Amino acid sequence: MPRLPSVENLFDDAGLMRFAVFAGLFVLLVLLEQLFPRRSRSQPRRQRWVTNGALIVIDTLALRLILPVAALGMAGIAEARGWGLFNMIDWPVWLEIILCVVILDIAIYWQHVATHRVPLLWRLHKVHHVDRDLDTTSGFRFHPLEIVGSMIFKIALVALLGPAIVAVFIFELLLNAGSMFSHANLRLPPRLDRALRLALVTPDMHRIHHSTREHETNTNYGFSTSAWDRLFGTYRDDPQDGHERMTIGLDEYQDERPARLLPSLAIPFACSRPDASNRK
Repeated sequence: MPRLPSVENLFDDAGLMRFAVFAGLFVLLVLLEQLFPRRSRSQPRRQRWVTNGALIVIDTLALRLILPVAALGMAGIAEARGWGLFNMIDWPVWLEIILCVVILDIAIYWQHVATHRVPLLWRLHKVHHVDRDLDTTSGFRFHPLEIVGSMIFKIALVALLGPAIVAVFIFELLLNAGSMFSHANLRLPPRLDRALRLALVTPDMHRIHHSTREHETNTNYGFSTSAWDRLFGTYRDDPQDGHERMTIGLDEYQDERPARLLPSLAIPFACSRPDASNRK
């Protein structure tokens, strides 16, 4: 059965379209955060945004300099060379897209669990968790070494699956959109939040994951859908202290370091208390 045309054939510039979707959703969520904030900030926004923005730039440069291709590029290579499971099976492309999105999303869920349970991975992932306020920019606050490792993981999965390029394109859009939305400092009406949580990760749901309380940090790992947390027993409804009073971040970083770039980059290499190195 013929494969669906590549994203590059469907759009003049797939990268431009991804950026347009990213920028449009980012602006929308920032505006909504201003109109309907969920929590008061504990740190000035300007310094946090400078640091989080700088991390995004560094992460992007690291990916381009270190890796020859990204997940979307690997999908094109796999399609051209016939690599992967999906290239060996003749089935409808719509089914392939659904399966690809589901498989990649559940893989990212387990990858996220691993970053909390494997000490070395947790050292890198702490850079994401030390942010003392959550907003749309927090969804992309990661150490460059974690970003590179995560991309290598996705590249390997794409090479094994051999999905259509458009399937990977859709997955990455959903992943980025879900990360921005779930980290937003946005107050949703309670009924809407409950309804959305049946399928999606809402800001209130994911905020619990950023609690300083370890038993709350180790819940609600999903970025896009709440299904995996419900299925694997890691779902939690509400934080112990309530959303307005809960403390966000990590106990050992309740200071100004998370809002500064160099201290944030140095976090994986700093000495940690033994009980803080592995959050099982």
